[in-house]
Amino acid sequence: MTVLRTQYDVLLLDLDGTLYAGAHAIPGTQAALGQGTQALYYVTNNASRSPSAVSAHLTELGFDSEDDRVVTSSQTAVRLLAERLEPGAAVLVVGTDALADEVTRVGLLPVREFADSPVAVVQGHSTETNWSILAEACLAIRAGALWVAANLDTTLPSERGLVLGNGSMVAALRAATRQEPLVAGKPAAPLMEDALARSGCSRPLVVGDRLDTDIEGAHAVSIDSLLVLTGVSTPGDVLRAPIEQRPTYIAATLDSLNQPAVESLVGADSKWSVSVNGSALVVDGPVVGDEMSLLRAVAPVAWANPSFQTLEASDAGVADLFASWLV
Repeated sequence: MTVLRTQYDVLLLDLDGTLYAGAHAIPGTQAALGQGTQALYYVTNNASRSPSAVSAHLTELGFDSEDDRVVTSSQTAVRLLAERLEPGAAVLVVGTDALADEVTRVGLLPVREFADSPVAVVQGHSTETNWSILAEACLAIRAGALWVAANLDTTLPSERGLVLGNGSMVAALRAATRQEPLVAGKPAAPLMEDALARSGCSRPLVVGDRLDTDIEGAHAVSIDSLLVLTGVSTPGDVLRAPIEQRPTYIAATLDSLNQPAVESLVGADSKWSVSVNGSALVVDGPVVGDEMSLLRAVAPVAWANPSFQTLEASDAGVADLFASWLV
């Protein structure tokens, strides 16, 4: 049987929640990625660090990385600005110095105050973002400045759990300005388009942990995707996924890349019979194999019947799994 990764020439890999959580690699990810010959490109919505800093962190954690194989939402955000502004235009930066450096790289002038007459605002994740800089951005946007957000991730995985992401800060400015930003990162297409262009691939696979960014981003550019349940999205999220967030493959870990593709492909499985009874999805069959194969079998039926309310099973083990999925 064909190994999953061998069907593709490039893996477009998410970082937070897929390869690592905070400062620590997710166990087994380095070994899983090291078993193939596909080019590895790292595509991240996190705009807080430079590509070289991201690459250095990946190398420190044991991943094969180079600066030019890191594609960040900050790079895409400033590309969108450069395409729309005159050289030397002032851009108010809500984010880290690394984001400001990207603004400089494309020939624009990073500023931090409304008094400097910015014609645009660029916003990316920073743990230092506070009321003062949001107030400066609010004044600029309300005065007509172009607003570009690196991403709309409401949360960010960390060693302690989910914490505020850039999207939560974007929401504050949206509420204060009643404006919508131009979005660079996943699930919007621009970041994925930059990754595709950079890699020069012909058969790419997106790999990530979030339905609403990684998987939807893959749909935005019409390419296959693998969801790994090591970060944000859960089995319950999968069953409720709208059409633009449905992955090609689902797996517990990245090691699925080195297993037969059919074992991760979403679809019916002969181990179980899945039917619909009113508002319930009913599974006939015992717990055979693993939780992921059951999820891959149930998902298409759930997607075809999005108004389902409950999951039912005669087998106690399956029923217990269902209870954990829908909490």
